[in-house]
Amino acid sequence: MIKRLLTSAVLGAAILGSQASLAADYTLKFGHLANDEHIWHQAAVKFKEEVEANSDGQIEVQLFPNEQLGAEMDVINSIQLGTADMTITGESLQNWAPKAAMMAVPYAFRDSAHLKKAVEGEIGDQIEAQITERANLVPLAWFERGPRQLTSNRPITSPDELDGLRLRVPNVPLFVDTWEALGARPTPMAFSEVFTSLQQNTIEGQENPLSLIESASFDEVQDYVNLTGHVRSWIYVVIGKDKLESLPEDLQQVVRDAAQQMQSYEAGLFETDQKRLRESLEERGMEFVEVDTEAFAEKARPAVLEALSDEQRELYEAIQDL
Repeated sequence: MIKRLLTSAVLGAAILGSQASLAADYTLKFGHLANDEHIWHQAAVKFKEEVEANSDGQIEVQLFPNEQLGAEMDVINSIQLGTADMTITGESLQNWAPKAAMMAVPYAFRDSAHLKKAVEGEIGDQIEAQITERANLVPLAWFERGPRQLTSNRPITSPDELDGLRLRVPNVPLFVDTWEALGARPTPMAFSEVFTSLQQNTIEGQENPLSLIESASFDEVQDYVNLTGHVRSWIYVVIGKDKLESLPEDLQQVVRDAAQQMQSYEAGLFETDQKRLRESLEERGMEFVEVDTEAFAEKARPAVLEALSDEQRELYEAIQDL
């Protein structure tokens, strides 16, 4: 009996010792707002797999989707305090780095290729450097977001056809000013109120990426998707600078390499998803309308320029010259 107990104790100690030897040397807590099915989370899973495999288990990546670590700003604050390590974030970064406002300026980018050229070139370098310097966050990768499109119950191909359209916009002064300049009657409103307001004809239109148009079932209360593409934007996957620099150099490189793999993986998912979204909305009866984007951009430009600071305006003009 005593022999059996001793044997069990030895085996137990061996198992515990084995588990201890398998424990990671470093942990990365990666929280974000997307749900488990979203392509951002799928990309985060890819990052976790790459990091853990290529660090030989020295780094464990813990994923917290669905705002489990809090809303976007909460997680950023947690990273700065050292209680979280990574997140996915966008133009909120302009709270620290004014140049990050370029991540969601109306008609700053002509198309996806133009946006990519800016983000992956000197302009992106400037934005990332300011984020790192002022927010103490290091952008590791970037994801393109679906462009915002205008929905309505009549086709709109030029700004002249807006004709005072009662349009819901988020409570962003630049968005309000831009749509006023274009000839609409923008009304800031919580997203949760939009469907009912469209249903009751309190408003006549709204603007959002295709993903939100689909998930909110706006096809039930809107007939047309007018392809204004008025805001093309991107988001960054960021890590705390202090956390990254606390890793040995070889493991820092593992993290950076995995982030590039994640970025490429998400880009493929994004392209496929944009096609799926259009097909889905067309199947539900929405008609897609080509618009004179140049006319929209020209009419919006004065309002956009007036809203930007000197520093932001200089960056905006540099983007236009690309």
